[in-house]
Amino acid sequence: MKVSRKNVYFASDAHLGLDLFENPIDSERRLVRWLDSIKDKAKAVYFVGDMFDYWFEYRDVVPKGYSRFIGKMAEMADNGTEIHLFTGNHDIWMFGYFEKEVGATIHTQELITEIDGKKFFIAHGDGLGDPSLSFRILRKFFRNKPCQALYKMIHPRLTVPFGYAWSRYNRKKKLSDKGAKYLGEKKEYLVQFAKQHAQSQEIDFYIFGHRHIVLDLLITPTQRVAILGDWIQNFSYGMWDGTNFSVEYFLNE
Repeated sequence: MKVSRKNVYFASDAHLGLDLFENPIDSERRLVRWLDSIKDKAKAVYFVGDMFDYWFEYRDVVPKGYSRFIGKMAEMADNGTEIHLFTGNHDIWMFGYFEKEVGATIHTQELITEIDGKKFFIAHGDGLGDPSLSFRILRKFFRNKPCQALYKMIHPRLTVPFGYAWSRYNRKKKLSDKGAKYLGEKKEYLVQFAKQHAQSQEIDFYIFGHRHIVLDLLITPTQRVAILGDWIQNFSYGMWDGTNFSVEYFLNE
């Protein structure tokens, strides 16, 4: 029997490989269980950045692990589901592996796309209205191609532990301060970015990750902002069923 796939799903910020958990693989298994639960209904899945806590590809080397998640993405792509991977600020350095091995479409910038007659603005969210000067400088440094080329010249034995240590330090800091708290409509820079952008663009839905909060907010009578939460504490995702958008939670342990 042919399965009718009509739903589009959005998820972000799994930070797979993060070693703040007693067993990091359990987090990956939970994500894969969710994908198993939607695979027969999903015509597309958008992973909106930072699915990996650290990812840097060399020409012939990629980080070890993540076989369950990568294999499930490949399975879904083989069965006709569109797989979209956005680079975040932790997994910027994707250079062809996922296109070749998974069949995914990689997005390194924000995307405006039409789904079932509605316009979606989809982006991880880093760099969009963030008031932190130090973060903006660091973001440009990480995305600079000469800097990336120089980094590739260093042996992975050194760069991989450094990358995970850097990510771990930043994640611990954010989990211990107010970085993952809702700051209010006037202080959430992604909300403010969307409001300003919506003044000149006909966008129905703004979909973001990055902030690790769950938010579904009307900014005009016809335009909404969604921040997808994460797969560290919230286990949340967005779903478009062809008519309605909602933010849901995967409660299956």
